[in-house]
Amino acid sequence: MDAQNLLIIMDDEHNKKVLGYNGHSVVKTPNLDRFATGGTVFDNAYSSSPICVPARAAFATGQYVHDNSCWDNAIAYDGSTPSWAHVLRDAGHLVTSIGKLHYTNEEIDGGFSEQIIPMHIEAGVGDLYGLIREPLPTRHQSKDLAQSIGPGESSYTRYDRDITAKTVEWLRGTGRAQHGKPWVLYSSFIAPHSPLIAPPEFYELYSAREIALPTKRVQYHPWIKAWNDCYQFDSYFESDEQRRIAIASYYGLCSFLDSNVGKILSALEETGLAHNTRVLFLSDHGDNLGARALWGKSTMYEESVGVPMVASGPGVARGRRVRTPVSHVDCFPSVMQAAGAEELTPAGLPGRSLFDVAEEAYDPERAVFSEYHAAGAVSAAYMLRKGRYKYIHYTGMTPELFDLESDPEEVQDLAARPAMSDVLEDFGQILASICDPVATDLAAKKDQQALIAAHGGVEKILARGGSSYTPIPGEEVKLLGNA
Repeated sequence: MDAQNLLIIMDDEHNKKVLGYNGHSVVKTPNLDRFATGGTVFDNAYSSSPICVPARAAFATGQYVHDNSCWDNAIAYDGSTPSWAHVLRDAGHLVTSIGKLHYTNEEIDGGFSEQIIPMHIEAGVGDLYGLIREPLPTRHQSKDLAQSIGPGESSYTRYDRDITAKTVEWLRGTGRAQHGKPWVLYSSFIAPHSPLIAPPEFYELYSAREIALPTKRVQYHPWIKAWNDCYQFDSYFESDEQRRIAIASYYGLCSFLDSNVGKILSALEETGLAHNTRVLFLSDHGDNLGARALWGKSTMYEESVGVPMVASGPGVARGRRVRTPVSHVDCFPSVMQAAGAEELTPAGLPGRSLFDVAEEAYDPERAVFSEYHAAGAVSAAYMLRKGRYKYIHYTGMTPELFDLESDPEEVQDLAARPAMSDVLEDFGQILASICDPVATDLAAKKDQQALIAAHGGVEKILARGGSSYTPIPGEEVKLLGNA
C-alpha cells in the first residue's frame, strides 16, 4: 500500500443499524451512503469497550482496555502509553486532532502536533459516579435523556458545526501545504450522542408519530437488569410519544452528522486532496436506542457494541463489504500502514491492519474482543465475536450466546442448550487466552476503589453528583444530584 494522507472521521454513539448504507428504511444519510458505495464497509466492526473513554483509549493505543487500564469514563488516556499519534509525530509526520478526544486533559501529551478545540473528560476527573460499582448507585441524572429531546440546538450541535468548519479550514490551508511526509487528521464529532436535540431542519426530516418503537424484551439477563436498574433510562420517559420523539431526534442527529461529513468530503474533493488521501469513518460505540427498552450504550448487544466502519480512497476497493470481524484495536496498525510507517508499529499489539483484512477472504476463525468495566457494571462483561456466533461472558454469572446469522436481533440466548457446549468451550478458551476474566475484573475494581478513595469516598462523590454528558470546551460542568 502506497503512503498517503489519512483523514479519520469519528462520531459518537452511532448505532450501526441507523445508516442508509446498512439498510435502514427511515434514516437519511446520503453522504455516508455515497462514501460507503465508493469504499470498503466493515460489516462486523466492534468497539473495544462500549463507552467513550475506554473505547477511545483502545483506538489510540491499539491495546485492549485491560492492557492500558483505561477502565471507565474517569480513568482516561494520559499519554503514558504511546499512541499511533506519538509514533507518527515523532517520525516527522504532521498529526492533528480536531474535536473530541476524551483524554485526561489538554496538558498531557496525547501525541498530536496540534489539538484544535479538544474535548477532554469533564473537569479533568471525568465520571466519578461511574466508579461506584459495589453497590451500584441509581443514576438520577439519566432523566436528562428523556427530558432533553426534540428540535433545537445544543452546545453539542454548535460544537459539531465548529469542528466541521475548522476541519474544512484545515484541509483548505494546512492540508494543502507541503509536509514531506503524509499527514493524519483526526476529526472527532459528538453527534448522534445525547442530548437528543436535533437541529430543526434535520429533525423535520422525520415524523415522530410514524416511528415504530423497538420491541421490548422484558426478561433481562441479571447483569443487564442490574445495569438497567442503575441507569433507569426508559423509566424517565412519560409516554411512547416521548420515546418516538427521542428516536426521531436521534435520526435527525444522524442526518446532521451526515451533513457535516458531506461538507468535509466535499472540501477534500475541492482541494484536490482526495487523490492522495484515504478516509476512515467509524464510531467509538453504538446506542441501544430503545431496543429491549434499553437506552445509552454499555451493553454487548449489537446496537451498543457494534460500530459503523468504512474506509475509502486510493488503493481501497470500491463497493466491497467485509464480513470478517474487526475492532478498534485494528486501527493502530491501519493508521501506520496508511501513512507509510508500518515498520514503526510496536510489536505485540493484538490488531491487524484493516486494509490487509479487507484484501483477504472472509475468515470465520477470526475472533474480536470487547470488554466493559464501567458505570452500571456489577461485574466485568466480555464479548467475543467469531463466525456466526457472539459470546458474552459476565463475571460471576451465566453467559449469553447468540447466532447472529439466524437471530440478528439477539432475542434467542443459546447458552443453556446442550448442543452449544462445544461452542461455549471454544469461546471460553479464546477468552482465557486474552485475559483472566476474574483477575481482570478485580484489577479494574481495585483501581476504581483507589480513585474513589482519592476523591474522598463514595458518600462525597454521591453528594457531588454526576453529569449526564461531558461539557464542550469552555462550558461549565452541570452536576445533577443523587435525588
